[in-house]
Amino acid sequence: MKRPNKTKYLIIGAGPTGLGAAYRLKELGQSDFAVLERSSHAGGLAASFQDEKGFTWDIGGHVQFSHYKYFDDLMVKALGAEGWLTHERESWAWMCDRFIPYPVQNNIRHLPRDLLWKCIEGVIDCNLKQSSEPPANFKEWILATFGQGFADLFMLPYNFKVWAFPPEDLAYHWIGERVAVTDIKRTLKNVILEKDDLSWGPNNTFQFPKRGGTGAIWNSVANLVGSDRIFLNSGVQSIHPESKTVVLGSGEKMEYDFLLSTMPLDLLTRMVQPELTDSVLELSTHLVHSTSNIVGLGLKGPTPDSLKTKCWMYFPESNCPFYRATVFSNYSPNNVPDISKYWSLMTETSESSKKPVDRKQLVEDTIQGCINTRLISSRSDVVSTWVYSAEHGYPTPSLKRDHVIRELIPFFEQKGIFSRGRFGAWKYEVSNQDHSLMQGVEWASRMVLNEPEVTWVNPNFVNAQKR
Repeated sequence: MKRPNKTKYLIIGAGPTGLGAAYRLKELGQSDFAVLERSSHAGGLAASFQDEKGFTWDIGGHVQFSHYKYFDDLMVKALGAEGWLTHERESWAWMCDRFIPYPVQNNIRHLPRDLLWKCIEGVIDCNLKQSSEPPANFKEWILATFGQGFADLFMLPYNFKVWAFPPEDLAYHWIGERVAVTDIKRTLKNVILEKDDLSWGPNNTFQFPKRGGTGAIWNSVANLVGSDRIFLNSGVQSIHPESKTVVLGSGEKMEYDFLLSTMPLDLLTRMVQPELTDSVLELSTHLVHSTSNIVGLGLKGPTPDSLKTKCWMYFPESNCPFYRATVFSNYSPNNVPDISKYWSLMTETSESSKKPVDRKQLVEDTIQGCINTRLISSRSDVVSTWVYSAEHGYPTPSLKRDHVIRELIPFFEQKGIFSRGRFGAWKYEVSNQDHSLMQGVEWASRMVLNEPEVTWVNPNFVNAQKR
């Protein structure tokens, strides 16, 4: 179908947020809307791919869990009740040459005795030395919450590997349900009673599509919206809010009444014409992000016994480049060509100006890291490799983030541009798939029904809900 020259609701991006907005508009009886997607596929960072050998890959370790009944109902509508596999989360950390159940802070009994004592000593010290001054950054929060021992052993090195920025460069107000804090009674009880503590977190059970990876969900939601409303290979080159017009890479123009942008907020700032003031442009330079480098390894033979029930694993140490590895064939047997002959690992390595990565060497470094951490025994096990670099991988909660988004998002709304989504709102704490979709849904409900948005406005409230 030919792109219209004008539409009432124009949505930039066919990831979960854009598709959520489009689906809700259609649900509300609106037909005058269009979605522009620069890629040849829907899904954004939640897309999936199949390599030449028939292995399926996601852009990182996505799993399905939710804070919203609306999201849950749509997932069933997308793939059907029978289109899902349900898993009990089994996550681990590899450190001190062993697997330790996650969250590590609740399972330190598995550490060598000397390190176990350092962790307990640190927790005791930080409880005795509680300060009336709030932490100035994430590093200070870690030290005040976990103590020096556990901070040095896990929290500081792991968080640098995840975020690709030193923890002292990050704020801590985003944490909420994202980080399990140390409960000294719980920790000591688990040590003394030799008890594993595995149930923490909102994703202790999760779902995954039987076929097609995470991308299958969003392809299906795109089909529910309709191909006559989603225009692929249609990247936006510039946005002109005064004339309510966007210019596509092809040079074509589209007019709109209301614009939802799900592109990264820093890129949006550079795309608006005429060029914004120096002060606005300078604000956007304080939005910090990391790149996610995904390496998939297709492997021959059966899944090793040590990994048969594991979902994902964390790696705080320097003996591998990745911070997380997922046994992706455990999510669905259909993620590999023949589960009787193959299995698969998917790793994630962060990158930034503070943590550069040699991408040409990354596959080899990843394979060596898998050998170092005993995930695989030999390079000869690898039959397929897949690499994907998401330049905007994580919206980093930097020290200046909240100030920047408090200024920029209302500024754009005054110009009739609504910036939402994982990178549109730049709030990591509400950037999972359920959060992202609901940001789009809530925006559409605001436009049509004048209902208030909740998710991006009040992350703590949303994440506290049990829906």
